[in-house]
Amino acid sequence: MKTICLYFEIHQPVRLKRYRFFDIGTDHYYYDDYENERAIAETAEKSYIPTLTALLEMAREHGQFFKVAFSLSGVAMELLETYAPEVIDLLQQLNDTGCVEFLAEPYSHGLSSLANEEVFIEETKRQAAKIKQVFGKAPKVLRNSSLIYNDDIGALAGRMGFKGMIAEGAKHILGWKSPHFVYSCPLDPSVKLLLRDYVLSDDISLRFNDSSWNEYPLFADRYIGKIASLPDDQQIVNIFMELCAIGIFQPLSSNILDFLKALPAQAKAQNVVFATPSEIISKTKSVGPMEIVHPVSWNDEERDTSCWLGNGMQREAFGKLYNEWLAGRILACQDRRLKQDWDRIQASNNFRFMTTKPASVAMFRSFYESPYDAFTNYMNILGDFIKRVQNLFPIEVENDELNALYTTIQNQGVELNVKDNEISRLKARLEKYEPTVTEQTKEEQKPAPKAKAAPKKATKAAPKKAAKTTTKKKQ
Repeated sequence: MKTICLYFEIHQPVRLKRYRFFDIGTDHYYYDDYENERAIAETAEKSYIPTLTALLEMAREHGQFFKVAFSLSGVAMELLETYAPEVIDLLQQLNDTGCVEFLAEPYSHGLSSLANEEVFIEETKRQAAKIKQVFGKAPKVLRNSSLIYNDDIGALAGRMGFKGMIAEGAKHILGWKSPHFVYSCPLDPSVKLLLRDYVLSDDISLRFNDSSWNEYPLFADRYIGKIASLPDDQQIVNIFMELCAIGIFQPLSSNILDFLKALPAQAKAQNVVFATPSEIISKTKSVGPMEIVHPVSWNDEERDTSCWLGNGMQREAFGKLYNEWLAGRILACQDRRLKQDWDRIQASNNFRFMTTKPASVAMFRSFYESPYDAFTNYMNILGDFIKRVQNLFPIEVENDELNALYTTIQNQGVELNVKDNEISRLKARLEKYEPTVTEQTKEEQKPAPKAKAAPKKATKAAPKKAAKTTTKKKQ
């Protein structure tokens, strides 16, 4: 039976402000709050809220038949909590239907997987913890920023305890193979791979409203028909896209929401089902390893990392950001403001603005006039950020010394957790005996009964009577 795995990415970067060379050392706030609020409000109104409302209606109408998955970067969750909390509320309502799975990804939506394993592990765990806190579910499947993946990242996911990853089904890695099977990581066969069908995904996210497209207009019955007519052995169809593709890339006036709502009914009619990534991974065997030596992504026609690291400016910024000295000190520091800035300046969008590649779709560059302008602004911010880290951790401190200090702090934290657990255990044991002890104590503390007052003696009134008798005799 053909199975659709439908997944949406939710990510928004924190917009940087115009930051000049002379601001270095004097201004440590790097963000355009007005633009952040405007951009999030617009995206929520035009895309997130209507699309999530439609998905919620689909989940309630079709019950457990309909399934969908989401991943949210930690930075995006912070922005939504601040400027559009109704989006988080809709996601929680969807979560309550039992039809949703949330995936893990790097907190910053950055490129740390290509540079520093420790940074990648730390921020992925932090994002998974936030998902658990907000939605009550611990992610079981990992999704990297923009589906960046290679064999080393797959093996790293296995060491982190994830059962699978989703990745791009790029033509140059598949060759004659099909993305409609479950594969595995060659370095860790326990990690299964779900590969995106970029043709069927882009039919919705890129071509739906294109009147020059030979399949325009696209209807739900024909779209599901293409899936149902796949060869019998090709059972898994992974349709992955950004959530803002619906409403931003493809306007709501194109009736894309009606198309989306019609998919479950057409799937039922043509014997096609929906499933979440973890359901597919747990029920479907891998057909074999998929070797991916060089990183792939879902960006541009090349499906690689050239949109972020394709020119000298991008590579210079990347090298300074993920410098071993800087990354090690960020991991060791406990300064919340510094760590928050680290998350925000890591976002891959900041490198995307610097690209000099020609793009088949319109390239958004924020307020930057050119990739060189984006590079200059970013390097000014990064320069100030590095100075702040140097002030906190002088250059003279060796990495080995810093790592030793960091290890000591971690060990102390572990010891404190052990002691807290022991205290909790002893308190629980004490509570078992507390009622008995309290009753005994109450019995012991009861006041002794008061002795009854002795009856008054008659002799006390005798002197008075005698006095009266004496008086009468004198008279």
